[in-house]
Amino acid sequence: MSALYATYARSEVSFERGEGMRLFDQHGREYLDFHSGVAVNALGHGDAHLVSALKAAADKVWHTANTFTIPEQERLGQRLVDATFADAVFFTNSGAEAIECAIKTARHYFWAKGQGDRYEVIAFSGSFHGRTLGTIAAGGNPDYLEGFGPPAPGFKHAKPGDLDSVKALITPETCAILIEPVQGEGGVTAMSSEFMQGLRKLCDDNDMLLILDEVQCGFGRTGRFFAYEWSGITPDIVAVAKAIGGGFPLGACLAKGDVAASMVPGTHGSTYGGNPLATAVGNAVLDRVLAPGFIDNVNAMGQRLSWHLQQLAQKYPDYVLELRGKGLLSGIKLSTPVRDMVTRLRDDHQFLCIGAGDNVLRLLPPLIVSEADIELAMAKISAAFDAIEAEAAAAPAAS
Repeated sequence: MSALYATYARSEVSFERGEGMRLFDQHGREYLDFHSGVAVNALGHGDAHLVSALKAAADKVWHTANTFTIPEQERLGQRLVDATFADAVFFTNSGAEAIECAIKTARHYFWAKGQGDRYEVIAFSGSFHGRTLGTIAAGGNPDYLEGFGPPAPGFKHAKPGDLDSVKALITPETCAILIEPVQGEGGVTAMSSEFMQGLRKLCDDNDMLLILDEVQCGFGRTGRFFAYEWSGITPDIVAVAKAIGGGFPLGACLAKGDVAASMVPGTHGSTYGGNPLATAVGNAVLDRVLAPGFIDNVNAMGQRLSWHLQQLAQKYPDYVLELRGKGLLSGIKLSTPVRDMVTRLRDDHQFLCIGAGDNVLRLLPPLIVSEADIELAMAKISAAFDAIEAEAAAAPAAS
């Protein structure tokens, strides 16, 4: 019996070590990792630069409160500002906390302007923004809301890709639109550039803020540093986590200067957010991700993954119903139950991936993936489809 909350349907597999794109379990078996700890291990496992930075930081100061200046935090914040639209950064420990900060920032921005009645946020069906009471209300998924009392007020939900459904929800109380440029948990749905541009215009025309959740799709995963760059827009606030720490708990809320300006002492805080150890690791991740050619290679590998997935879809039209996503955040909508497929790939083919909503198989390889890794992944998925087909063919004979 485990002493842990039974909130996860855990496999009995446990991993003892990792090298690059590979993980090795307690029995020494090797797995190809297209899971990345749900898009967290951007540099794979055991990256030498990351490990070195962590060890060096561990010999210094692990933690001080944010009532003191933290040089590594200041440096990471400035580097993120220099690389993005943002003028200011607040560091958190997770994506959910980054989203909470984003929502608070948007509401407080209008309150500081004397418009405290503007607090409503338009979000989208199929979204996922975290597991706090605030972020499950923002996501609006009934399965995640059930059993936790009335949802936190102030959130409405439009249909992804449908500007008219967004317009219909705008009222004098609306302060912001919150969206994932590529939905992850909800089914790996990529928003079109036209839709993102339309949301930006709606915000401009109605004096609202555009908040982007790039917790999963940001930090290079789609082939740009942030996914919003593909549509040529400029957001007001962006939440990021997962890849920013490369496996170390770290998140951030990035905002334009005028938007962040209302967040004065006392309006928000975090005990651990942006501590010396976390931000030392964050700087090491940024060293690699922003190195010349790194994101260009991610983009190239995203294109190769897309091509190989198209070949897979042509080969197995009975099992592959639709291809989704962007770059190295890709999804395969299946005709066969996705949970069974994830288990089969893990147990029979030593291949790690993850399911998503709408019966989608989600592929999230580390950003260091090679085409050889992609080809091996396609071979493993093909072998799983072949096995399912063979079992189906044998079933009538067995009966």
